[in-house]
Amino acid sequence: MSLQRRRRLRTPLVVALLLGFLLSGCADDTEAGRLAMPEPASVQGERTLDLWQGAWIAALVTGVIVWGLIFYAVVKFRRRSDDEIPIQTRYNLPLEIFYTLAPVVMVIVFFNHTVKVQNDVLRDIPPDNIIEVTGQQWQWTFNYGLGEMDESADDDRYDDVYAYDEYAYEVGTGSYIPELWLPVDETTRFNLYSPDVIHNFGIPSFLMRMDVIPGRVNHYSITPSREGVFRGACYELCGVYHSRMLFEVHVVSREEYDAHVDELAEAGRTSEMPLLGSDEAYTQQGLGDLAEGEGPGRGQEGDDSE
Repeated sequence: MSLQRRRRLRTPLVVALLLGFLLSGCADDTEAGRLAMPEPASVQGERTLDLWQGAWIAALVTGVIVWGLIFYAVVKFRRRSDDEIPIQTRYNLPLEIFYTLAPVVMVIVFFNHTVKVQNDVLRDIPPDNIIEVTGQQWQWTFNYGLGEMDESADDDRYDDVYAYDEYAYEVGTGSYIPELWLPVDETTRFNLYSPDVIHNFGIPSFLMRMDVIPGRVNHYSITPSREGVFRGACYELCGVYHSRMLFEVHVVSREEYDAHVDELAEAGRTSEMPLLGSDEAYTQQGLGDLAEGEGPGRGQEGDDSE
């Protein structure tokens, strides 16, 4: 076999081995295998991780092919003597069509997969629990429902009708990091309120977070897939003490969850309505009150002043 033929066979083999080495790491259930993503602790997080790894695999495959072609061209068409003049090619129409269409097709495929995962993660599914979450400068309040849940009451998140007749609450302070308790393998919907500025409610192990915006009730559902203690925080710069907006997530069995909520109720931390941080949870700061002619929003009280 000639030396030139050996080189032709060696190049694809090296590229294939390098690609196989890179892709094998993605199957490893370690932080490196997850490409720096946390280990998912929710059903929705698994879908996000699949999208993340798939995007990296596609990017690595594309990168290896491009790098391989670059190095091949550098070696194959290198200048071999000072008086050598390479072949002058003005254009190559098939090649130009390919490198124009290929990136467009790749972007369409990436966009399609991203939208599918986003729709799946944000899909409204019937919840087993609904927790009203308030982010205020600079801590969190968690309102747990007591008694039977009426999911239909949550259809309009801007009225004064809630899914539960009574709530038990947990309030964080500057010296106390609040705890958010969730039952494992059950779907919990978070309704997010802010009475002051924009916050962001995020739990890294769930691979999910969402903005908490004054005047708007954002929401999403999560299904924890394993028990444990996880950290949560505000991921939107919200003022001087933004770094204090921490909370701790406890994913436990249904029995432990019910016992914790009962403890809050026995300690007197109950309210007929969730604590949402004043009327401003339904207005946008700096833009005035509710539009003229509208009644008080969900959880608000009318103004009795003369």
